[in-house]
Amino acid sequence: MRQPESHERTSVLLIEDDETIGRHLDAGLRSHGYHTSWCRTGANGLAQARTDPPDVALLDLGLPDTDGIDIARELRTHHPDLLLVILTARSNDIDIIAGLDAGADDYLVKPFALTVLLARLRAHLRRRPASPAQAQPLIRLGDLTVDLTARRCLVAGHEITLRLKEFDLLAALARNAGAAVSRENLMAQVWDENWFGPTKTLDVTLASLRRRLHQEAATTPHPVNLPQITTLRGHGYRLDLIPPTTPTTPNSP
Repeated sequence: MRQPESHERTSVLLIEDDETIGRHLDAGLRSHGYHTSWCRTGANGLAQARTDPPDVALLDLGLPDTDGIDIARELRTHHPDLLLVILTARSNDIDIIAGLDAGADDYLVKPFALTVLLARLRAHLRRRPASPAQAQPLIRLGDLTVDLTARRCLVAGHEITLRLKEFDLLAALARNAGAAVSRENLMAQVWDENWFGPTKTLDVTLASLRRRLHQEAATTPHPVNLPQITTLRGHGYRLDLIPPTTPTTPNSP
């Protein structure tokens, strides 16, 4: 029989007020080698994250002291590399999109099986950046620079902070600049080759990436030649380098 995977160095912050669900998840995660801290309120969860920053946060939205969406934003702001998974009984698309837009990497609608949660965590953790054996090249596309080794993104020489999945998505598109990349390919590269959830996660992450790049370009005092993420309906996306506009020289009389 296959032994459970060891995740003894992976710390999980569980923010869940339901006693039955909390005990079940806490025990299940510990039995698979995760180091867990369980908090029943959003305020206690944020305090725990400040004291001992976790690798993973599992966040219930229906908390007794505050809305979990606000907690998600706080966690994402102060812990940009955190793997954040929302656990919610809210199954409406608008609630799910709000959670992802607040910074979640994934979500699970209650009720769900512990095995499904564990599979999602394994998939995400496999995609977390590891120390590379050798340096990977810089990708320069106009005024955009993607440093794959240092996991840095620069617009016109100014570094911007991207969330984990935003950077992975940009890197996947930049490696294939000018080529169409299917939704399935992006889900496999950025999330997992056996992804079984909705691809709405991809859409929300890509929309957030676009906003961050465009916001940075808008604050630059000089014109910026920034690649454009083109939507290919029914297929996926393509990163296009837009040639800089050159002034037209009038003909001499």
